Amino acid sequence: MPLLVFSLMLVVFGLTTGEFVIAGILPDVARDLSVSIPSAGLLVSAYALGMIVGGPLITTLTARLPRRPLIAGLVVTSIAGNGASALAPTYPILLAARFAAGLVVATFFAVAIATAVSTAPPGRQASTVARLTLGMNLGMIAGTPLGTVIGQNLGWRATFAAIAAFSAAALVPVLRSVPDRPAPSVGSLLGELRVFTRRDVVLAIVLTAAGNLGVVTAFSFLAPLAVDVSGFSAGAVPVLLLVYGAGAVIGNFLGGWLADKALMPSLAGLLAVLAGVLAMGWPASGHQAPAGVLWFVLGVLAFAVIPGMQTRVMTTAQAAPTLAVAVNASGFQLAAAFAGWLGGRLIDGPGPRSIYPVAAVLTVAGLLIALYSLRRDRRPAATPAPKEPAAHH
Repeated sequence: MPLLVFSLMLVVFGLTTGEFVIAGILPDVARDLSVSIPSAGLLVSAYALGMIVGGPLITTLTARLPRRPLIAGLVVTSIAGNGASALAPTYPILLAARFAAGLVVATFFAVAIATAVSTAPPGRQASTVARLTLGMNLGMIAGTPLGTVIGQNLGWRATFAAIAAFSAAALVPVLRSVPDRPAPSVGSLLGELRVFTRRDVVLAIVLTAAGNLGVVTAFSFLAPLAVDVSGFSAGAVPVLLLVYGAGAVIGNFLGGWLADKALMPSLAGLLAVLAGVLAMGWPASGHQAPAGVLWFVLGVLAFAVIPGMQTRVMTTAQAAPTLAVAVNASGFQLAAAFAGWLGGRLIDGPGPRSIYPVAAVLTVAGLLIALYSLRRDRRPAATPAPKEPAAHH
């Protein structure tokens, strides 16, 4: 793996751990700050809202900055947000800190993906995205369980402090490997935004939000689902996160390979299987062994769709790919923000087990969008009507 991709992957690891570790320490945060589990779930929403707001805004404002100082500035802001999370004395301040930490993440992902893909050989864009997003997988398979163990033994504040420290260390290889080039030439702001008038671009972003909403809702409440529904002990939660992350590594490379072969058909197929597996969560979650298998398979499928979704956005938004990928990341986080709220309502209402069938129905919505996009792709291009023969005199 090129050093450039590796160094960016390390930062993605830190950012992903910072985003997802809340799933493992949610009960600890709720207990320490004397708030309910649904209220603590809004910390997921706060981080996601930061990404939603920051994605298009910060990407647009920084479009003309050179890449190296831009990436460094984004990472430093994330470090500050995680550091503030570790020190937050009250729940409202922690909400604000999570929002601040999320502000720069979508822009970093967009710049990192665009930088990595610019070095990829033709026909290997999705595989290159998969290599970069290996950092997301490692954040799941190693960072999130480790952060959960740290939180359970040293307190949840130590988790956020450790994430800030790792991100600071990851800055060193980034500054050495990212070339000090000027920003890519961009047009006017209006010209950049015009890419969102294209239906295929909008559909690709909506596909990301709808296709991920179900599985993100389930993952955000993994701890209460595992403990309250499947009967695992709190100490087993890091193991389940590890199982989920192991599936994510496999799914990431599987998804990149499938997307290079057949982008939209593979996305539609994966979403169909994901909906079916989430539906199986209702009967499977009542027993520990099937529940463990369920979380592994969900990890595979949740990450198998990501390389294809990112590539779809970049191929439909060639005029402004960085901005489009940032907005797409915001679309994913819009799903995460809604998931934090929705899961809390389901736990307060019919109970945590109901998350599985609701998540399956939401994933079907993403499948329908994928099938519609596939149909649009296969529509024959309109051919001009034949000219009438000239009249002879």
